[in-house]
Amino acid sequence: MNKNNKSLGSPSRRHALKMGGIVLLLGTHHIARGASIVAVRVWPSKDYTRLTIESDTEIKAHQFFIDEPPRLAVDLEGIDLIPALRELVAKVKSDDPNISGIRVGQNAPGVVRLVMDLKKQILPQVFSLAPVAAYQHRLVLDLYPAHPIDPLEALIADRLTDPVAPAKPVKQVKPAEPVATAPVPSASVAPPVNAASQAANDPLGNLMAQQSGKAASTPAAVVPAAPAASVAANAVRPAAPVRPPVVASVEPPVIRPPSRPQADVTPFSRGDTAPEIENKTDRLVIVALDPGHGGEDPGAIGPGGTREKDVVLQIAHRLRDRINQQPNMRAYLTRDADFFVPLQVRVQKARSVKADLFISLHADAFFTETPQGASVFALSEKGASSSAARWIANKENSADLVGGVNVKAKDAQVQRAMFDMSTTAQINDSMKLGSAMLGEIGNVGKLHKPRVEQARFAVLKAPDIPSVLVETAFISNPAEEARLRSDGYQIQLADALMRGISRYFAKNPPLARNRAL
Repeated sequence: MNKNNKSLGSPSRRHALKMGGIVLLLGTHHIARGASIVAVRVWPSKDYTRLTIESDTEIKAHQFFIDEPPRLAVDLEGIDLIPALRELVAKVKSDDPNISGIRVGQNAPGVVRLVMDLKKQILPQVFSLAPVAAYQHRLVLDLYPAHPIDPLEALIADRLTDPVAPAKPVKQVKPAEPVATAPVPSASVAPPVNAASQAANDPLGNLMAQQSGKAASTPAAVVPAAPAASVAANAVRPAAPVRPPVVASVEPPVIRPPSRPQADVTPFSRGDTAPEIENKTDRLVIVALDPGHGGEDPGAIGPGGTREKDVVLQIAHRLRDRINQQPNMRAYLTRDADFFVPLQVRVQKARSVKADLFISLHADAFFTETPQGASVFALSEKGASSSAARWIANKENSADLVGGVNVKAKDAQVQRAMFDMSTTAQINDSMKLGSAMLGEIGNVGKLHKPRVEQARFAVLKAPDIPSVLVETAFISNPAEEARLRSDGYQIQLADALMRGISRYFAKNPPLARNRAL
């Protein structure tokens, strides 16, 4: 007993008991170490602006909004004002579409307040992301415009100002007698469509008509005959026995697919029903281009430091320019700058503009430097066509984890429905598109596989749009990384993809969209 009492009364024992009592009295909030800021980042875009604060521990935040003038205040708890946070002030540029400036100050002990002066009303989303990939804890502030830009309106406004967009007059069609009618903008010129496709809605055509000043109530019967050759490109097409050509059959200026007999062409329709004169459409073929990754998600990184998100965006811009040079064709980019777009949003964007094709661009990577060559993938309703395809699909499907998605903002039911939608027809058309592209890509570089592979890529699951994913090369291979960086290879690849698109449309004209005038 005396020995035990002696042990308890030793100086070291008493010190330990004393410190334990102090810990209990203070509580964890008194002894917790403040978060250490690793990095601050700003990703501006017309879609939204993202701010991220990366730290070694999770940061708690509370925000409130002030309407006049529009401001967003965010209180960061468990942190003191340090130089790293002041960097946010300098990172906001004058051309940011959503933020005009940021102020940072110590609001209270252990509380830093960020005040963002806004250029417009916004809908903020503030959420935390757990460590993933190369990132530690991240506090994310996504600032979405309260009134976002309509992608259809933006697409049409851009096309109407493009001098190369209007379709050229067709020389093969012999015009009838001239009529006295005022010309209308060539962007609204359209061939007749099949009555079988009347149920298809064309909001794109409607917007074109509105913005070009065409009255929707103008009856087609006002024009009794076909226009003269001098005004054929700018006049409303009349009822005539002559069947106009398919706009989609117009190919790039360098390489054209084999022309088909004019008499066998039905504009934008796979059916054989004769065109109806009473209905006309402003038919614009839309190709959705999806540069992979972006923003917080760099994608694969080559041994020389080349980032996948950068090279695929450059290739997408080159391909966009080639598509926009074609009459009655327009490219739509799911991202046109360096910002992150969630996978399901990429699909939604393509569907919102009624895209005829969806092409997702990537640059593959592997654990070793040996693999090389380009690949083309389509959706699979079942399993992957190979273990490599399954591995690549799993890697690409994890982009949301790296880029960062607000899980609380996602509707689980909608998400599940979106990613469960797939049709046999879509997959069949995607395989045709993939084969056409693969054949052309093989003419400018090596192929990893000589056939179109299949796997369950989340970004390919639009049920009504033929969709493919193109792995342009292995960025993990030093030689192919250098090619991906070169202007020459990017130009060759963009030309090959354009030829593949033209080959596909030559055999598979896009379906009609109908808009009654």
